[in-house]
Amino acid sequence: MGLVFSDEQEELRRTVRSFLERTSPESEVRRLMETSDGYDPAVWRQMAEQLGLQGLHVPEEYGGSGSGFVELGIVLEEMGAFLLCAPFLASAVLATGALLDAADPAARAELLPGLVDGSSIGTLAFAGPTGRVDTTPSPSPSPAPAPAPATTEGGGTTGVAGTAGAEGAAGHGEPLIVATRSGSGDGGYTLRGTRHFVLDGAVADLLLVTAWADGGLSLFAVSGDAPGLVRSPLPVMDLTRKQADLTFSGTPARLIGAEGDAGPLLTRVLRLACVALANESAGGARAVLAQAVRHARERVQFGRPIGSFQAVKHSCADMLVAVEGSRSAAYHAAQVAASGDARLLARAAAMAKAYVGEAYFSAAAENIQIHGGIGFTWEHPAHLYFKRAKTSELLFGDPVHHRGLLADELEI
Repeated sequence: MGLVFSDEQEELRRTVRSFLERTSPESEVRRLMETSDGYDPAVWRQMAEQLGLQGLHVPEEYGGSGSGFVELGIVLEEMGAFLLCAPFLASAVLATGALLDAADPAARAELLPGLVDGSSIGTLAFAGPTGRVDTTPSPSPSPAPAPAPATTEGGGTTGVAGTAGAEGAAGHGEPLIVATRSGSGDGGYTLRGTRHFVLDGAVADLLLVTAWADGGLSLFAVSGDAPGLVRSPLPVMDLTRKQADLTFSGTPARLIGAEGDAGPLLTRVLRLACVALANESAGGARAVLAQAVRHARERVQFGRPIGSFQAVKHSCADMLVAVEGSRSAAYHAAQVAASGDARLLARAAAMAKAYVGEAYFSAAAENIQIHGGIGFTWEHPAHLYFKRAKTSELLFGDPVHHRGLLADELEI
């Protein structure tokens, strides 16, 4: 596999970058991160109607453009560089990915067109109270209220699957979410319990929820206006990416696929999500490197630019090595995802998620150091990237978790 993009792919990059320069400047990022929804509906519609970004990797039969994961990675890299405030990761990657993977053609035909044309926003709810992936069934069909979500220092949550492993009532004494047949004879289900740290859970109108049915962990579709659904927005560290807890109290749901299918599906979808997040993070790392180099050239101290001092040169050089390495890892993972090789994807996704997450966070922290005192202020954008980098490093599993997965795949 090569890491050279085609002329068409480079044109896609230029088009998306030009669009984001107009729609996601720092002033707009700051405005949107203070709103409850966290995105601009008009921009979201433009992304779908003018650029077709939400359906870029979706087959044409469902309204998409039929491109691959490499093209999606290019788009995500540019979004990461501009800190786009939009439910793209939740809707176009997680929810769309789950429907594409599910063995349910009728659900795909019904639900994907809305996600593609931007008229619907989807998300995938799969995490338990600690943020870990729920893979252990609850011993009781009537879960008690979930405990308060864990927070980082300062009150922000660490994010979905911020730590490694699985969780469930058997191992932690924590209630999970269960699905029972409604008894109305229409084949429907009702959900009871809570899913935590749901990306854009407060605004999504299509909720794909993993819950425990008689046949095992299963995937269900829930309408955003369904009765018995309560959304609780969370105080997050990264204000540019909203999260919420979703509580279901006898909420009607539709089974997607068959009972017991959600475990393998979730594994595959989260691997693709890790690849997507790695590409987004590579874009953010590129942006903080550019900020640091620009400041080193412009800031004059002791009569000359600070970039002429050896210590600053070394810092910028280290950032460059980390950023270029992260882009290579992310691009490789996107190409593997596009190839459809499941075994290689398991390795490439783990490698990219571990390496790129750490590289982005390291570069974002070094960017603040190079800027000095101004880098610590609210008015400077450095902290926005720092917070995005930290939460992205933990999202879908931290680097330690993914290095462990890679070691398992390599049998070392």
